[in-house]
Amino acid sequence: MTKAAIIILAGTDGHENLGRLANGLEAAKEFAENDEDELQLIFDGAGTQWVPELEDEDSDYHELYQTVRDDTAVCDYCSGAFGVEDAVADSGLVTLDDHDGHPSIRSLVDDDYEIITF
Repeated sequence: MTKAAIIILAGTDGHENLGRLANGLEAAKEFAENDEDELQLIFDGAGTQWVPELEDEDSDYHELYQTVRDDTAVCDYCSGAFGVEDAVADSGLVTLDDHDGHPSIRSLVDDDYEIITF
């Protein structure tokens, strides 16, 4: 069994960040497709800006996002700092605030998750 925490840090500006999002979602999907794996997909930092776009059914990446949505969480602090707090709340996604308002990366490491960032 593999435990993976994929963290999307890339913001919505620029072609390279779109590539990082797409690669992160594809990697998450690969873990999600294996029933023996445990996945946590976390939108953190500027990556929280993707939530409103991915929730939009017209988004090019909406379908891919839907394949991993059940394993998705969002940094509570960063969703506010990047102005997407309302969209995150409307999405119903879990927000994480374990360490000073942010997800606890240490807890993930302690739980034997491989941390992969995009």
